[in-house]
Amino acid sequence: MPEGTGRCRDDRAHAPASERNRTPILDVLREILPERGSVLEIASGSGEHVCFFAREFPNLIFQPSDPDESARRSISSWISSSGLDNVRPPLPIRADDACWDLGDLPDQPAAILNINMIHISPWKACLGLMRSAGLLLPAGAALYLYGPYRRQDRPTAASNEEFDRGLRARNPAWGVRDLEAVVDCGREHALGLERIVEMPANNLSLIFRAGLVSAHPG
Repeated sequence: MPEGTGRCRDDRAHAPASERNRTPILDVLREILPERGSVLEIASGSGEHVCFFAREFPNLIFQPSDPDESARRSISSWISSSGLDNVRPPLPIRADDACWDLGDLPDQPAAILNINMIHISPWKACLGLMRSAGLLLPAGAALYLYGPYRRQDRPTAASNEEFDRGLRARNPAWGVRDLEAVVDCGREHALGLERIVEMPANNLSLIFRAGLVSAHPG
């Protein structure tokens, strides 16, 4: 689960959770990302993830984004310090924007990543994410989500219940989302759930595919 961030000597923010979850996430991304093309990340946060993934996928172009100015400064600083040439400057995209401005991204995103956002944002952010991903992604392309979820057919982990209470205390519009509601939202925008991958610390990876017709999650 996400934790607070600290500061390095420059503008790079550090999220301890990113070091713990980035390798398990990478293992899933190795199975779903294309060999070439552009990968758009929505809500890139500190920028640690996007630089880590870009180093592992040198043939892909990564486009980070975040609506928060301080987050974009951190992302830019991580990019600068990394020496990578396949990560573009961050864009100020809000997930719930009616239309995402992708700047001069050279081509249509071949995949979209969204890590640890849905539970720490209003529900309209999830609605906007699904709407725009459904419009932007070509048939068969992946939308990857990571985070904690409730599942109708399984008891919720005690740590996730406690996490949910803490989130709602900070902001009543936040909270651990129902997996089925997220899947239904994706389906409304022609994004079908391909599979669920169990992750450490009671998190899930959800892989949606544009144009895929899926059943309710199992």
